[in-house]
Amino acid sequence: MKRFIYALIILPVIWMGCAGNISDDDNYDAQFKEALLLLEKEKYISAQDILNRLAIRASHTELGDDIQYYLAESFFLNDEFHLAIAEYNELVRKMGFSPLVEDARWRICECYVYLSPRYYLDQISSEKAIDKLQEFIEDFPNSDHKDEVNDTVHNMRNKLAQKALETGILYIKLGAYDSAIITFEHMLGDYYDTEYVSDAHLGIIRSYSAMQKKDDAEKYYHSFKHNFSEDADLEANNILSNLKSE
Repeated sequence: MKRFIYALIILPVIWMGCAGNISDDDNYDAQFKEALLLLEKEKYISAQDILNRLAIRASHTELGDDIQYYLAESFFLNDEFHLAIAEYNELVRKMGFSPLVEDARWRICECYVYLSPRYYLDQISSEKAIDKLQEFIEDFPNSDHKDEVNDTVHNMRNKLAQKALETGILYIKLGAYDSAIITFEHMLGDYYDTEYVSDAHLGIIRSYSAMQKKDDAEKYYHSFKHNFSEDADLEANNILSNLKSE
């Protein structure tokens, strides 16, 4: 009799457990669809609440990588780029098998590009963007984003070059001509393929001119004039002419 009563107690528990699992799976799917609808309606915070819960409870299911990706998307679309990066990285780190990894890696690149500030501010995010973009195209050389990667890296490098150029110009204004020359030389070494190359060469000639180092200015011009734009070449010759007449 005791065994019979025990069986009556255990069987409903087992049945409830099985039914609960089926119900949970259905519930996860319904909640995920609800979160996607909220994203479409740009209700990102509400979507985040649902997706955060699902990321904890349903990461082991077939929806796991989709949930993680769209959790990251909910932050990305809400311009919360640092949080988005963390969630995309979570997908890449834990779910390397997922077909969404490439998309997540690209979104990480986009996040750093969006975080890149104006040239006169700290450029850590710009440098990080370049690193991530280069890593992305190395890992996904046939990506549809290939041209965009090249264009974006070029734009980021231009920004870094502009910051270095303005630092050199500031040194000239302060009368620290040797420091200006060093800064321009470093800029030319690091960002030789940017649109600020001629300006940096001119900065070096101006610095030599300000120090009355005519021979150094002329020698530098003749060594690098092939890198000067037409306008920069004209300006350099004006500087040298004024230096000779003094």
